[in-house]
Amino acid sequence: MPLFRLMGIDFGEVRIGIALSDPLQIISQPFRVIPNNDNTLSEIQDIIKTEEVEKIILGLPLNLDGEDTKKTLEVREFAEILISNIDVPVIFWDERYSSVEANEELEEMGYSFAESRKVIDKVAASIILKRYMENQA
Repeated sequence: MPLFRLMGIDFGEVRIGIALSDPLQIISQPFRVIPNNDNTLSEIQDIIKTEEVEKIILGLPLNLDGEDTKKTLEVREFAEILISNIDVPVIFWDERYSSVEANEELEEMGYSFAESRKVIDKVAASIILKRYMENQA
């Protein structure tokens, strides 16, 4: 049985959503939203170390036809930075509709638009991670 966490990442130009699994890799939970700035890499490295992350699942924003977009290329560039600076594998995962699903979940939970803006990225990261884990079962 695994005893290390998985990290889900929802990449954004301004903010990056982070989700973590439990150590048994059964449950995906929103963890944190970090600013996308010069400290992003060190924050991710710190989370990997303190939370004992063994793999990163990075949301890949493909278009409806499954092809790359401008945003997809930004995520691929971010992935290259991660891969060259961390010691855990980075797996791409199709994130189509994760933000829509995250918005729906937050609306059902009674979040206002302003409140949801603060947490949407980590909820989307959690959905990406959840879909990955369901696919592995």
